[in-house]
Amino acid sequence: MKFYSTNRLSPDVDLRTAVTKGLAPDRGLYMPETIEPLDPAFFAQMGNLTFQEMAFRVAEKLFGEDIPAAKLEEIVNETLSFGTPLVEVEPDIYSLELFHGPTLAFKDVGARFMARMLAYFLSEEKETVHVLVATSGDTGSAVANGFLGIEGIRVHVLYPKGKVSEIQEKQFVTLGQNITALEVNGSFDDCQALVKSAFMDDVLQSKMVLTSANSINVARFLPQAFYYFNAVAQLKRKYKKIVFSVPSGNFGNLTAGLIAKRMGLPVERFIAANNSNDVVYQYLKNGIYKTKPSVSTIANAMDVGDPSNFARIFDLYGHNHELIAAEITGTTYSDDQIRESLLACFKKTEYLTDPHGAVAYRALKMQLRPDELGIFLETAHPAKFTETVEEIVGKGNVPMPDRLLEFMKGEKKTVEMGVEFGEFKKYLLSESTSGT
Repeated sequence: MKFYSTNRLSPDVDLRTAVTKGLAPDRGLYMPETIEPLDPAFFAQMGNLTFQEMAFRVAEKLFGEDIPAAKLEEIVNETLSFGTPLVEVEPDIYSLELFHGPTLAFKDVGARFMARMLAYFLSEEKETVHVLVATSGDTGSAVANGFLGIEGIRVHVLYPKGKVSEIQEKQFVTLGQNITALEVNGSFDDCQALVKSAFMDDVLQSKMVLTSANSINVARFLPQAFYYFNAVAQLKRKYKKIVFSVPSGNFGNLTAGLIAKRMGLPVERFIAANNSNDVVYQYLKNGIYKTKPSVSTIANAMDVGDPSNFARIFDLYGHNHELIAAEITGTTYSDDQIRESLLACFKKTEYLTDPHGAVAYRALKMQLRPDELGIFLETAHPAKFTETVEEIVGKGNVPMPDRLLEFMKGEKKTVEMGVEFGEFKKYLLSESTSGT
């Protein structure tokens, strides 16, 4: 299958190029040339398949022309060594728990899949491959742990200083080996801009093999469609019209859901659940898309003022506001509203969300119609935000998984970085000649 740029100003490429380059030469994001629906027979038997079997069938449609079936099945099975259970929180409202992977966040699915696909494509590369990733929280830990120890690949994680939780930070600043954490004195948008600029720099491109592990990479965001299928399968066909409420920052997660729907998954609509960073909410309301600087919130992984993946949503719907607004509704909530919903859910149901899940839960409570069933994505374990969550529900109410305790014991090691591209470029050039 060919992949094209959303900017339509550079040549179409094969999957290997789309994955290894990450960003198109015209600064667009790669999209699959066709999105084929799955056979109706697949949906009839979906509830009887394992998560891995189901995901492999989806992966075949997306990647099967470019990777041998046996290898693709191996990648899927290694990626999905954990489940994504659907938990009924209250009548007609379910939580899709995406925090059962190694770093307790939804990005484990895409990061692990991409790491294995990239290793497959680059197995014959003689040069070191440098993976650049900007993170507002969980992406850094998922990517770092997904690529940890993979020979021939070095990962550089850029994150905004003081704007991720301590537990999130410890999951990627303590690893060492082939992982380097860059503590940027700026916002997530600054980190993302540095990464994009690196891909557009001719000098860096001539001296290094660079790729991205953010959701701008097709191998990162497309596999996230797997768990939308798994959610519907777990309903065992006992459902009304299905609505997914998605905590949205850079919009890769929601875009993967839209891809799943294009492949035939029976979804009525999506809710883009935002914190105070309301660029997309405003667009859905008035048709004007205007990016702006991000603001810090307690749902920090969604603190994005220039969401990259909305370019893919524009592309899917031909930049037609009416079509987009018919499929996606928006919400925006303040920190106080997020706290209120997190506490209300815990008190009423004894189900504990993280701040991002609380945004999506509140959106369902406010928008769900009588003929609909709602699924909100619980994208990270509440313990990753222990300090914030305990301030809301009280000390001792946030269980701490053993895996997180182990991360907390590690020593922080970072490289401090400003927001000027020249400084980042100098760092990367030093890495290209270091022989590591």
